[in-house]
Amino acid sequence: MKLVVIDGQSGRMGQVLIERVKAAGLPCEIIAVGANAIATSAMLKAGADAGATGENPAVVNCRDADVIAGPIGILAADSLLGEITPAMAVAVGQSSARKLLLPVNHCNNVVVGTQSMSLSKLMDEAVELLRAICGEAQ
Repeated sequence: MKLVVIDGQSGRMGQVLIERVKAAGLPCEIIAVGANAIATSAMLKAGADAGATGENPAVVNCRDADVIAGPIGILAADSLLGEITPAMAVAVGQSSARKLLLPVNHCNNVVVGTQSMSLSKLMDEAVELLRAICGEAQ
């Protein structure tokens, strides 16, 4: 299963998710796509199998991803302080992959009906959802 993790700014959210997925031993090929080089580097250090930076890697890797994970802002052009380009948001949105979107309620994206959780709790929930998706794929 190809898991594409997209993150920007410091890459901390993507980094923690990749660390947790690796620790859980989920059968995923993890591709890190950073909106900037710092984010990509953080996700590669966390154990991603491969990584690249910028718009074109996001577009290319969303085409054949099984799951795309990241903050909910990856669906909104100009989010993450402008790091998510319109083409990146369209690539995520049009991908047939399942989207595992972490409801980070800031940067003008507020998800109604979600509760505020710590990054650690969000990651626990994300890994459990991935575990279920991996089980479906087998």
